[in-house]
Amino acid sequence: MKNLLRLCFLLLVLSGCAKGGDSPSTEPADDDLDGPISRPSSGYGADGSYKVVEINFANPTYPGTNVTIFYPAGITSPKGTIFYSHPYGGEDKNYAKGLFEFIAKKGFVVVFVPYPTTGVSIDDRYNTLWAGFLKAATDYPNLIDKTRVGFMGHSFGGGASIALAYKAFTDFGWGQNARFLFTMAPWYSYQITNAQLQNFPANTKMIAQVYDEDTVNDHRLAIDIFKNISISAAEKDFIYIKSATIAGYTYHTEHTMPNTRTAFDAYDYYGIYRLLDAMMDYSFNGNQAAKNVALGNGSTEQISMPGYKNEALPRLEVSDNPVPKYAQSRYEFQCGSTVNPRIGNCN
Repeated sequence: MKNLLRLCFLLLVLSGCAKGGDSPSTEPADDDLDGPISRPSSGYGADGSYKVVEINFANPTYPGTNVTIFYPAGITSPKGTIFYSHPYGGEDKNYAKGLFEFIAKKGFVVVFVPYPTTGVSIDDRYNTLWAGFLKAATDYPNLIDKTRVGFMGHSFGGGASIALAYKAFTDFGWGQNARFLFTMAPWYSYQITNAQLQNFPANTKMIAQVYDEDTVNDHRLAIDIFKNISISAAEKDFIYIKSATIAGYTYHTEHTMPNTRTAFDAYDYYGIYRLLDAMMDYSFNGNQAAKNVALGNGSTEQISMPGYKNEALPRLEVSDNPVPKYAQSRYEFQCGSTVNPRIGNCN
């Protein structure tokens, strides 16, 4: 098991060593992002107006590290909060700091908890994440509204977010007013059964994302959870994002999206931040108009993507009944591996 996880970590580190990737053949319209396409200037996905403040406190079960809370400066009441579970090896908050700051700029709170990369069990990692989330929610009630929560995660953290959300929702009663899940390229999901998946609270919403160039985590892992969780089709969407080359710059859809350390480009904003922004507005604020972007079931507003000089990014593929596009042999971590505790769901 350690060797498998170390391989995943090496892949993550190698992909994060250099910034950018392919160089655009034309001058970018926005030199703050890689590639020619600018970030959104308005609407969902556009940066919010809040300044971002951080609070750091000692990680309760991982000595020598800190839990970080990112929140909007000047708030006077607790806000809807996302509890983020990072990928294996992504212990540094800077790995996805762009995402965290985007959430806080929009007026919400996000909690980041590092867990050990090596020397501990999977259960230990889950326990570290939960202990950090719980301490943040308990010690900072002036910032964190436990009645409005989202659980978001990438890779190992994407798989872990399911069980952590279930614990928060069912054992601790978090999210009475708003609950959602947002998983990205998830790894195996431990500590969750089909019976538990069928017992998620009725107000839970979900976005599950996979990326076309990902060769690390089998897309069947995300499909399994998406199909077996008790969330109605009207309140969940499965999002498939494809790569493209625009003006000589390749917008990659590899396993490491989103990632502030490598390419930080329009896919971060339009493929991930935009949908998350709408999901927070729909779930936390009850804005029904936002549903058409977050959970539009393939609406034009949801799937449309920007372009540059008559070259457009591929539209998002949205499904309520996703099927895998590639054989399991494509992936490092296959659904049919004996490491997968949910191997019986690899259809």
